[in-house]
Amino acid sequence: MADIAPGPVAPFEGPFGWTPDNAGEAARIIALYPEGRQASAVMPLLWLAQGQMADATGSAWLPVPVIEFVARQVGMPYIRVYEVASFYTMYNLAPVGRYHVQVCGTTPCQLRGSDDIMRACKDKGLKKGANTPDGLFTLTEVECLGACANAPMVQINADNYEDLTYDTMAAIIDALARGETPKAGSQIGRTASCPEGGPTTLVEFV
Repeated sequence: MADIAPGPVAPFEGPFGWTPDNAGEAARIIALYPEGRQASAVMPLLWLAQGQMADATGSAWLPVPVIEFVARQVGMPYIRVYEVASFYTMYNLAPVGRYHVQVCGTTPCQLRGSDDIMRACKDKGLKKGANTPDGLFTLTEVECLGACANAPMVQINADNYEDLTYDTMAAIIDALARGETPKAGSQIGRTASCPEGGPTTLVEFV
């Protein structure tokens, strides 16, 4: 997990417990695994807990009491669950902004202009590895997010924004700051990763 400078979110001291809806979802997840193998549910349960924290506090992160709660539910030592949460970048161990902007800096995105995307973020006041003073944004640079054909791209919370330019990235940040929800996916109108400009082969079968 990338180190994130603490933002204005108050420290969470617990206790933590599932909401009624999430309690049902947690039970459904655990039931997917054979008796005695409940530890296999640890990753989806951590993700569910992080989402509940986001709904409750505006920051998607996993404080110690939350990790302890998940550890008890699956019968694992706390340190084992902490090792999972600290290994995967999808989990945050410190408060993040309401919008977690994750810029892919791996080779395909870099070749297609990820430096421009990072520059757009910085020009809007975002600083890599830190939260903005208002707690609205967190900026991190991450490894491949699996949308190489539509590079450069970023993931903001659970949404991908692809085929970005400096200007479209800046516009997305402005829209989020206004409380709007920018259209996710390709920013040039592609469906999934179809060819830019439309099909170029086998067009007689389209």
